[in-house]
Amino acid sequence: MKFKNGKTYLSIAHGYRDKSKGTSTNRIIQKLGYLEDLQKEYPDPVAHFKDVVAEMNGNAAKAAAESALTIDFAQKLGIGNQNRKNVGYAVLSKIYHELKLHSFWENRSRNLKADYSLNSIMKLLVFSRILGPSSKKRAFDGKGQYFEKFDFSLNDVYRALTHIAKQVENCQKHINEHIPTRNTEVIYYDVTNYYFEIDEPDELRKKGVSKEHRPDPIIQMGLFMDYDGIPISYKLFPGNTNDCETLRPSMSEIKRYFDFGRVIVVADKGLNTQDNIVFNLLQKDGYVYSQTVRGAHKELKDYVLDPSGYVQTSEDYKIKSRIHPREISVTDIHGKTKKVRIDEKQIIFWSADYAKKAKADRAAVIEKAFKLIKEPDKYRQNISHSAAKYVKNLDYDKKTGEIVNTGKTLAFDEGKVCEEEKWDGFYIIVTSELDKTDDEIIDIYRGLWRIEESFKVTKSDLEARPVFVTREDHIQAHFLICFIALMILRLLQKRLGSKFSISTIAQCLSNISCSHLTENLYLFDYADEVTEAIASEFGFDFTLKFRRLGDIKKIFADSKKV
Repeated sequence: MKFKNGKTYLSIAHGYRDKSKGTSTNRIIQKLGYLEDLQKEYPDPVAHFKDVVAEMNGNAAKAAAESALTIDFAQKLGIGNQNRKNVGYAVLSKIYHELKLHSFWENRSRNLKADYSLNSIMKLLVFSRILGPSSKKRAFDGKGQYFEKFDFSLNDVYRALTHIAKQVENCQKHINEHIPTRNTEVIYYDVTNYYFEIDEPDELRKKGVSKEHRPDPIIQMGLFMDYDGIPISYKLFPGNTNDCETLRPSMSEIKRYFDFGRVIVVADKGLNTQDNIVFNLLQKDGYVYSQTVRGAHKELKDYVLDPSGYVQTSEDYKIKSRIHPREISVTDIHGKTKKVRIDEKQIIFWSADYAKKAKADRAAVIEKAFKLIKEPDKYRQNISHSAAKYVKNLDYDKKTGEIVNTGKTLAFDEGKVCEEEKWDGFYIIVTSELDKTDDEIIDIYRGLWRIEESFKVTKSDLEARPVFVTREDHIQAHFLICFIALMILRLLQKRLGSKFSISTIAQCLSNISCSHLTENLYLFDYADEVTEAIASEFGFDFTLKFRRLGDIKKIFADSKKV
């Protein structure tokens, strides 16, 4: 320090960042004296004490694990300061940057006349969707929980959604270009829907067949996933679109944007239509679909019930298959339709577990049917559709959905139950892949559970619905955010050896937080098996109880290295 009298005073100080004030400061460790007095003892006092400081720093680094902490019980928290910060999102940041999403959104920001960064807003919304899913406003209000600062306003968030919506297809294409490896010999496709708590439908949100049996307007989402369970792409459709009508436009985009070559499309019976099969074959792709048993034609039903040909592998399982001709209609380039015969493999198996499940599921519906017969005034069409098939003489008002009193007595349809019981436990899979064994086809089809689980993740862990935005462009942006969040979680799950559920991983990352103790020292208070796996895979060690500011900053610097 230089004083006005011209004298210079030497001290040894410790520099650190004061979190309560948000500024850098220092604390005097040792007062040394005036420079002119010290020169009588040392030829070059400054050089001498620099060497002393270097030795002190070295000793401090070696003794870091044994640093003493002085506690001031009178110290108060600063009003408005959030002392506890999440650090777990560094793992999400690592995958976000490996996908080069930061570059994608930074490049889009350059063309905008805006003071905010699309990348910063997207990071906040994606990380918040994983760690604490909520509305966009609540995500903004909670931005102080993150170790790094996000510098933009709530209005900037809503403005950014409009620009994000314009990049839905480009962003999906970008992500797929930066996935390290994909197994796309087999791709899975399924459809779900999301409800909106609004009174009047619009162009996108329409009344349709809700997967959750709700009366609200919905939108349809078709999702593709690769063999390893990693999402490929998604597409939104108006809520009144039939599931079977979504595959062809979605698949057309897959073929247009991604060079996957020949693929085998796997889907459930709701997608098994002649039009979809023709489309698959014209694209030179294969297919594996389930086939409804109860709705099959008579010849196939007879084949299912015919005991000959089954191989009984155990008391609980039997299987048989055949290659059978199928006639489909194909329209040529001149608009003329002609019948074409194709060979299709049909695999039929019976499982005792499936039979038990079918019986249990039906028992619950039958119980509801008896309640409906007893008290029809308590039921409407949208909440009684499953039970209604077991009730004779039942009719509804087409406008209100209320049960209409036709004067006929409601009665339980025992014959309907007997007919359905014949098919309990039977399952049919149809495929174009004639050379693959029955077991290979069944294993391929069973992978479809991963896409069903992904829908559960988006609806439960990511809380993609109900949706709190109303404009169509904001809705498009919302589902892109959910898709990116799902993609990051699936890639992280795979990197951790698929040993942990999505819910477990997200909860762990949410818990990995630190509290500022003093100067540059932070206290961590959570560790589990996931944190150990993260340390092994990414080198981010969150198992140490105390970390210095520099150590934490290094973690975030490493999370942004590609």
